Amino acid sequence: MKKFYFLTVILLIAVLFLGFNMRFPIRYLNIIAANAGELEFALVLAVIKTESSFRENVVSHAGAQGLMQLMPATAEELISQLGLDAESKDIFLPEINIALGTAYLNKLKQMYGCEQLALVAYNAGQGRVNSWLQNPEISSDGKTLDSIPFNETRNYLQRVNRNKRLYRIRLWFHEFFRDFGGFR
Repeated sequence: MKKFYFLTVILLIAVLFLGFNMRFPIRYLNIIAANAGELEFALVLAVIKTESSFRENVVSHAGAQGLMQLMPATAEELISQLGLDAESKDIFLPEINIALGTAYLNKLKQMYGCEQLALVAYNAGQGRVNSWLQNPEISSDGKTLDSIPFNETRNYLQRVNRNKRLYRIRLWFHEFFRDFGGFR
């Protein structure tokens, strides 16, 4: 009887682990590693998961494109700034989209001085964040937001932060099993 319970627990853990792996895939890690800069890999994976659920050819209702959901004008500007040998139609290629998305997120993080404000700007736009920072009802110090006026952006930030925490766990297991020589 003890053997039955032990096997049941092992099977349950395996099913949960496989479900976790399927729900939070680790894809494009080599591309992320080549482009992340100062960004944590878990953050980049969380943004991709939140923005596109790893669908390369997705286009949002607002017109944002690809894995990291970049607006075409932002992509064109970044292609020019980075001197990439790419065109705006290449935005759907994972190596281009991730290079542009991580460059943009790094730029926002540097501009605003913190990851959370960079994520808010990534979602709502720099213009909105700048105006919110100048509004004393939203920002008491002009450097941080006391509240986020848009429900969509507030929910986006919560989802990215939750996904980042889960990707930290997922990456730990990924590294553990890789180092252990076991499953991938």
